[in-house]
Amino acid sequence: MAAYDERMDYAHLVAAARNRVTEVDPATAAGQLDGVTIIDVREPDELAGGMIEGALAIPRGQLEASAATRLPDKTAPILVYCEVGERSALAADSLQNMGYSQVTNLGGGLVRWKAEHLPWLVPRSLSTDRMARYSRHTRLPEVGVDGQARLLESRVLVVGAGGLGSPVAMYLAAAGVGTIGIVDDDVVEISNLQRQILHGTDRLGRPKAESAAQTLGLLNPDVRVDVHRTRLDASNALDLMAAYDVVVDGTDNFPTRYLINDTSLHLGTPVVHGSIFRFEGQASVFRPYDGPCYRCLFRRPPPPDLAPSCAEAGVLGVLPGIIGSIQAAETIKLLLGIGQTLVGRLLLYDALDQETRVVRIERDPDCPACANPDEPPLLIDYDESCTAPA
Repeated sequence: MAAYDERMDYAHLVAAARNRVTEVDPATAAGQLDGVTIIDVREPDELAGGMIEGALAIPRGQLEASAATRLPDKTAPILVYCEVGERSALAADSLQNMGYSQVTNLGGGLVRWKAEHLPWLVPRSLSTDRMARYSRHTRLPEVGVDGQARLLESRVLVVGAGGLGSPVAMYLAAAGVGTIGIVDDDVVEISNLQRQILHGTDRLGRPKAESAAQTLGLLNPDVRVDVHRTRLDASNALDLMAAYDVVVDGTDNFPTRYLINDTSLHLGTPVVHGSIFRFEGQASVFRPYDGPCYRCLFRRPPPPDLAPSCAEAGVLGVLPGIIGSIQAAETIKLLLGIGQTLVGRLLLYDALDQETRVVRIERDPDCPACANPDEPPLLIDYDESCTAPA
């Protein structure tokens, strides 16, 4: 009995797949790329050698699981390639079996494409250490090496280094967001430690912004932390927020929430909102003029007796971790341009009943803040009842 030859079996599989799929030579394919989705089915570590411009990187082993979300239109034309055209033949055959009707394999793969001097590019790359650190990100087709490089180039401002700002900042730093600004003028108190995980007992009395920078630096040395030991107000909001791609609202008071909202309308900077109360939390994303703003949802704050602070009403310690993690996820989605964000939706979470609801919110055509993009609101330091100073 002849010994089993795995290479021969693979060759037979490839040959059979090629008989079932349409194969096109590089020159012909290059002239027919308009409206075609190009898929590179090689492994992430192979991409550093170059890619066809515009190709989606979906490793062969993840193709079937990713197809429904990455390739929703089964009638759209698709060109699949790999290094030499073998794995892509198997991938094209698999896509056909899944019901995709216009799938083509690139004969000879990228090797032949390059040999015929057709255009290709070298994608952004990561160092060996970064590839190891972010390997679980780069294996996600929706992120990949290019997306991770984008995160490392991104800038996020976190307003508040307390209950919400703690998990937000830590997960953004762990994810490799390259620059994180921390705005907070408070110091660490022992009552903070029940929920504000950026800080520890050894930091009591220290400025929260500096404590946050120390924690984030230990978590990920790739990340630069800008310390803004100040309170966000009408005099500095524009300058502080203008330097960042996304602003995360981790505050616990209405005057600062309204100021963040109004400043974002001047700058066009998206705001990832979160708030907590006792056992309940909520989150949303306010992207200026593409959806509702915070004032569309809450034109006026509730009376102080109906909205006591956490110090007065209490808060479940894990609650800001849950809502802050949602804020971090929404921030990363905004930076990468993936998924469906909470723009136009408000997520409501109840920890006691372990229930989550998402309600749709519409932009208010009569909103005093965002109704007219040509006239953003004046930036004012409101008092605790959000009343403008006399």
